[in-house]
Amino acid sequence: MSTRTALQLHQDVAAPAQKVWDALVDWPSQHEWMLGTRVRVSAGDGRGVGSQLVAFSGAGPLGFLDTMVITEWDPPRRCVVDHTGRVVRGAGVFAVVPRSAHECTVVWREELDLPLGVLGALGWPLVRAPFAAGVRLSLRRLARRCEGPGEAGPG
Repeated sequence: MSTRTALQLHQDVAAPAQKVWDALVDWPSQHEWMLGTRVRVSAGDGRGVGSQLVAFSGAGPLGFLDTMVITEWDPPRRCVVDHTGRVVRGAGVFAVVPRSAHECTVVWREELDLPLGVLGALGWPLVRAPFAAGVRLSLRRLARRCEGPGEAGPG
């Protein structure tokens, strides 16, 4: 038995959508702004449907692997991944919505199948707030990275 839950957060960024997109999908550099997570491309080039990603989320040896397959790729607007791991399952969405030539909004949405059935459903209210706080912090770090001078990632 699984229970699906959703979490969606937004972050306004004072930078062009393309610059933000480039930073967002620069998988090997995500650890520079994404809290407690290192991502690598495990199959494909990481730039299209069917590419596979592996993220380790945690601190030191304590954490879990989050395997993903890119199921939608619409640069510089939207990337959808299917979380296929043992712990994290469901869909993750990164979207970049332009507001002007020099401003955009990043939307991060997770539609997760909670593990452990009833226990997972009971535990989610306890985990949701710290998880959301970590995502908010990560999105603020992404915004600062993109709003600063220089390049955000490969173009």
